[in-house]
Amino acid sequence: MTEKAWLKSYPPGVPTTIDMGRYKSVVDALEQGFAQFGGRAAYNFMGKELTYAQVDSQSQVFAAYLQGLGLTKGDRIAVMMPNCLQYPVAVSAILRAGFVVVNVNPLYTARELEHQLKDAGAKAIVIMENFAQTLEKCIAATPVQHVVLCAMGDQLGLLKGALVNYVVRHVKKLVPEFSLPKAVRFNQALSAGAGKAFQKPTLKMDDVAVLQYTGGTTGVPKGAVLLHSNLIANLLQMDAWIHPTLGELETRQQTTMVCALPLYHIFAFTVCFLRSVQAGSKVLLIPNPRDLPAVLKELSKHPVHIFPAVNTLFNALANHPDFHTVDWSKLVLSFGGGTAVQSAVAKLWLEKTGSHILEGYGLSETSPVASANPVTAEIHMGGIGLPVPGTDFKLLDDEGHEVAPGQSGEIAIKGPQVMAGYWQRPDETAKVMTPDGYFKSGDIGVMDELGFFKIVDRKKDMILVSGFNVYPNELEDVVGRMPGVMECACVGVPDAKSGEAVKLVIVKKDPNLSEELVRTYCKENLTGYKQPKVVEFRTELPKTPVGKVLRRELREK
Repeated sequence: MTEKAWLKSYPPGVPTTIDMGRYKSVVDALEQGFAQFGGRAAYNFMGKELTYAQVDSQSQVFAAYLQGLGLTKGDRIAVMMPNCLQYPVAVSAILRAGFVVVNVNPLYTARELEHQLKDAGAKAIVIMENFAQTLEKCIAATPVQHVVLCAMGDQLGLLKGALVNYVVRHVKKLVPEFSLPKAVRFNQALSAGAGKAFQKPTLKMDDVAVLQYTGGTTGVPKGAVLLHSNLIANLLQMDAWIHPTLGELETRQQTTMVCALPLYHIFAFTVCFLRSVQAGSKVLLIPNPRDLPAVLKELSKHPVHIFPAVNTLFNALANHPDFHTVDWSKLVLSFGGGTAVQSAVAKLWLEKTGSHILEGYGLSETSPVASANPVTAEIHMGGIGLPVPGTDFKLLDDEGHEVAPGQSGEIAIKGPQVMAGYWQRPDETAKVMTPDGYFKSGDIGVMDELGFFKIVDRKKDMILVSGFNVYPNELEDVVGRMPGVMECACVGVPDAKSGEAVKLVIVKKDPNLSEELVRTYCKENLTGYKQPKVVEFRTELPKTPVGKVLRRELREK
């Protein structure tokens, strides 16, 4: 695929390459944003706002505190928090002090947390007290020497902060008892840092910025090494890509972005954290996107311009009875990622908001955006779009050779946003990187004549029925359009006759939906070998905190 067919499908005004000279590091990008938008509200959390100037000063003070602990440039610091005001302050501080951010899923068990802290060699952790008991169980086995404890009410002012902390701890009982005697409270750390001088380190583009752990649902989590250059590249790629929609608007006014995706996840980290500072957006921090009434109540108080989310969240919100309480008329960009956006969900979202869901694609290993549909598209394209500026895709067969045009193959990605490798895992890095520098995604894709890519599925999720390949994404998209289906997922299960058979799991929207109706619908819409052998109804699908369906759990049960 020497000719980049996708370039001819770029919208007018979108460049084919990016200028990497715009910033010297992620910190340079952050500090330019802080200086340019100092007076603007940066983050809104439970009604309390922090300005960019406040994030600037607090993060510098916290950076001075961290440096005062005797940590040196390149040391890893874990961050284990939901979306809250301390997150952007802590992450900005870690980066400004020359350390490496290690994003940690707050829902990890002690075993998972221990593995990640040991693997990363984290010397310190900034953690919400709700998860401190998990840390207490494993901290002795990790290299962590310093703990900074955050509470939900830390940044909300004396009265409101005390009330919120009381409710979280004693009414909702969300903070299990713990003992971490050497831990320092976040506000104490800020006070201590205020008396210390901050030493600005020299940062280069090839310094490590973030260790983003991935592969937890497929095996042992590995840290994708994201350099300052990787994150800056993706920031510039996204900025160029969405410019036709947002460029003019952002010069006229401040936009408001919803951050319901967890910031520890690479999608939100780059799109909601880095991109918002660059553009001076106000970010609505949603700590628990599963509490839909609370989410909609919060959104009803603000104009909403930008909404990045995953398929499950778009679907759940659009089907909620309180959806109309939000003014969606200002929404100009709905950005879907993490997993495929089903066409029925995209259709419903468009009907209810007037906004198309722009579907993008990427992985932790690509910082994350590798491709996206044009923002100028008038319809839901149903695929992953075009490689973003400066990015090259090719499709490979099992032997690593490029497939013929029109054939499906494993998507391999090359570009400045592709990770430096897995942290201290040259063996694992070698498995995913080709000799000529392409990252093998594990996703099977196909490209059309206009250069648009579509994922037909993950290598490991493909179902083999009597020698025929069945791709779960296709079935889920078809069944997802059936009236009465809220959401669905399908997996392969062992079958004596055909080797594997299709198992379909459905969450009903209409209580009258029956197995017989589903089977009739599938018969009408799917060829014989694609039809489900097992149809199962459930009240909910098992999902990761980001909203990806855990197909493995559906198989096991």
